[in-house]
Parts: sequence; C-alpha cells; structure tokens
Amino acid sequence: MPKIDKEQKFFDFSDYGRGPAVFLSNLLKNTFVSPIQLTVGFGLVGLFSAYFIVEETYIIAGIGLILKSIIDAMDGELARIKMSPSYSGRYLDSIFDSFLNLIFIMVISYKSDSPYWLGLIAYFCIQLQGTLYNYYYVILRHRTSGGDTTSKIFESNPPTAFPIESQTTVNILFHLFRVLYLPFDWLIYKFDQGAFKIRQIPNWFMSMISIYGLGFQLMLIAIMLSLGLINYIIPFFIAYSALILLFIGLRKSSIK
Repeated sequence: MPKIDKEQKFFDFSDYGRGPAVFLSNLLKNTFVSPIQLTVGFGLVGLFSAYFIVEETYIIAGIGLILKSIIDAMDGELARIKMSPSYSGRYLDSIFDSFLNLIFIMVISYKSDSPYWLGLIAYFCIQLQGTLYNYYYVILRHRTSGGDTTSKIFESNPPTAFPIESQTTVNILFHLFRVLYLPFDWLIYKFDQGAFKIRQIPNWFMSMISIYGLGFQLMLIAIMLSLGLINYIIPFFIAYSALILLFIGLRKSSIK
C-alpha cells in the first residue's frame, strides 16, 4: 500500500533515498533478509557514522549518513514487497532514529567543543522539526482515498501484534516509542490544532515542509561535515527551528 495516492504525491526533499531503496529492496525480495534486519542494519551504519565523526573522517561520516537514510527507507519497502508488515519494525525504526539523532548531536558537540546543553537543545529542535513534517504528512495520508492510515498523531494503546511478531515485544517498543515522541507530538499539536480540519494539503506546502524530514536533516549534516563546517551544525539546527513558526503561520493563513 502506498502512503498517499498519486494525486497527492509531492516532491519530498527528505526522500532522496526512496529510488535506491526500492531498487535494492526488490533485489532482496527472494532472499532471507528481513525488514527488521535492515532496521538493525541502518542502526549499525548510523553508529559507524558517529564513530567516523569522532575520528574526524568527516567525508566518510557524511557518506554513512546518506547510506543510513537509504537503508532506513529500505526496511519499509521490503516489508511491503514481502507483505510482512510488523509493528515491531515500525516502532524500532523510529526508536533507532531518535537515539541516533541524539548520538550524532552529542559527538558533534564533543568534536566542535560546543557545550552539551547546547547540543541537547539542538537535538530537541531536530526532533521538533521532524515532528512538524510528520504531523502534516500523517494528516495528508488520512485525507486521501488511497493513503496509508496506519500512522496516527496520538496512539494511546499498543496495537494488536501481527502473527509474525510477539505482542510482548510490540508492547515494550510501543511504550518506549511514546516516551520518545509523545512530548514532540503534543507540542506540535498545540501549535496547530486546527490542522485536523484541513480538507486538502497542497503539494507545494508538503514539499516545503519536507526540508524538515529526517533524510534532509541528515543530508545537511553530511554536507556541513564534508565542508569542514562542524562548528556550525549545532547553532544551525537551533536557528533552523525558526521556520516552524513560519510554516505554521503560513498554514493557518492560507490553507484551510
């Protein structure tokens, strides 16, 4: 099932890994490789990228971040191709993203001599930016006839596990997922509660918001690392959050 129907497809700046992910996932269609293994794989690639940041091998670290984005897209693609969806994979994917973002920012703080408290603010900003993008994207999916409605803004109870997974595992991952993401979901919801009344979100607006998607965020970090701009990454992502108010204001004023 596609996430949105053809009429609502927009140019997603954060989804540059989708093409390679689809191609590579089709190569793995008849292999023993599972979506969960790919999720663990992008987690390991992310850790190696963090290691290369510590070692000041910034170009390799940047390549690792881009590769992480591609593999991150592959697990969902492979699950769709093999028709083996799982809540465990869905939650584990998001949990890994959150922890890896924190690790990336902390090692960047360490290597750039930025105070760790400033790094934590940057981490908070990165997560809030990504939540804004996901907030509107989930609403878009629920507004389209052929959209994927499995994701929700707020989830209060663990879903029933698929036959291929353990309910206990789903429950544990669900509660960890809520701890990591609920505060950000709540904040964005409070900023723009009226978004749920939108009949249709224009493609141009979603393309604009997609610069807050995780893939684009990692690409920006990769570029800045490769250009030797590591000292500017943390202040950049803090300042980058100013666009949140701009985007929400634009939505409220022109998209009803």
